Amino acid sequence: MQYFRYRPLTLCFLLLLFQLPGVGQKENIRRLVDTLASPFMSGRGYVEKGLQTAAQFIEDEFVRIGVQPVKKSYRQAFKHDVVVFDGATELFINGKELLPGVDFVVSPGSIGAKGRHQKLQQLDSARWIDPSLRVVIEKVDKLTWGVATVQDDYTVFYVLKSSIDGEPETYSANLDARRIKDFTSENIIGMVKGTEKPDSMLVISAHYDHLGKLGIEATFHGANDNASGVALMLDLAKQIAAKPLRYSVMFIAFAGEEAGLLGSAHYVKNPLVPLKKIRFLVNLDLLGTGDEGIMVVNATEFPNEWKMLDDINKQNGWLSQVGQRGKARNSDHYFFTEVGVPAFFIYTLGGIKAYHDIYDLQLLVVQFYIKIHFGS
Repeated sequence: MQYFRYRPLTLCFLLLLFQLPGVGQKENIRRLVDTLASPFMSGRGYVEKGLQTAAQFIEDEFVRIGVQPVKKSYRQAFKHDVVVFDGATELFINGKELLPGVDFVVSPGSIGAKGRHQKLQQLDSARWIDPSLRVVIEKVDKLTWGVATVQDDYTVFYVLKSSIDGEPETYSANLDARRIKDFTSENIIGMVKGTEKPDSMLVISAHYDHLGKLGIEATFHGANDNASGVALMLDLAKQIAAKPLRYSVMFIAFAGEEAGLLGSAHYVKNPLVPLKKIRFLVNLDLLGTGDEGIMVVNATEFPNEWKMLDDINKQNGWLSQVGQRGKARNSDHYFFTEVGVPAFFIYTLGGIKAYHDIYDLQLLVVQFYIKIHFGS
C-alpha cells in the first residue's frame, strides 16, 4: 500500500535540506565528522565498544541541541550476531610479513587460520588454496572490507597485488575470528515536534555504524561512510530544534547498516510512530564531497519530488548535477519504500575514492553542504 504524499510538505522539506538560512557552522560540521571518525570511536564497530561510544555521542548531541526522544528513551535496541577479528591478524606470504588493512583484509565471515610455512596450490590466475586448513589467498587490486553475521567454513585472505612479489607459494597465518551471539545494537532516535501539524512527519536518517577494526591496529574510520551523513543529520537537527517547523521532524541514526540494513529493517517492523504518518524520508549516506554533484536513489519512483530537488538546484547553481537512479537496496531507505513510505537516498559523487578501507579517515567536512551554505 502506498501511503499518500502531502506534496507541499515534501517541497518544504526539500527546500529545508538545501536552503535553510544560516544552517550550521564549519566548525560544528568539522567537530562532528572528526569525532565520529576518530580513533576514539574504534571504527564504530563491534570491538572496543566502538558502536556503543558512537551511540552515546549521538544521544548526547540530541540532548545538547534540544532534540527530544520519541518515547521515554532515545534508544531502540535490537540483537544480531556478528563476526569480529579482535585478536591475532598475522599473515606472511613467501616469508614476507604483510600488514592488515594495508596489505590484506580477510573475508568478513572467515573462521580464522593458524599455520606455519603452509604450501599453496594454485587454483586459477588470482587464487591459491591450502585445502588442509581451508584457506584461500586471493590477489586483488583494491582492499575492501565488510561485516558478516555468520561464519563460513573457510578463510579468505584478500592480498593487494602490489604487496607481494611473484606468485604466492607458501604462507604462515595466525588469524583469530569469533562470532558474537546476540550482540545488542541500538538505533538512536529523536524528534522535534511540529508547531501546527505534529502528526505530519518528515524523517531524516543516516547510519552511524561502520566496520570497526581488523586486529589491534587496522581501524576502518568511516569518515565518508558515514560520519558525513550523521554530521549533516545532526546539523539539521540543531537548526530545527532551535526553530521548530510547522510539522514534526524525526531524526534516526541507524545501527547495523553495514551488517545488512539491520537497524532500518528492525525499525520498519517496530515503528515508534505509525508509518503512515511519515510523509517523506530522506536517507543520507556517503556525503563527503559532491565534486560531481549528488545522486538520488528512488528518483524514478518519485519523479515529482526529484524534479523539485533538481529545480531548486538549477535555480541556485549549487551542484553540477542532481542525478537520478531507480529503486535500489543499497541503504536504509529501502525497507521504508517497501512498506509504502516515500523515500530518497542521497549520496554525493566525485572526490575521495576511499571506501570500506582504512583510508576513509580524512576530514571531509561534508564539502557539498558547506558549498551550498557558505559558498566555499
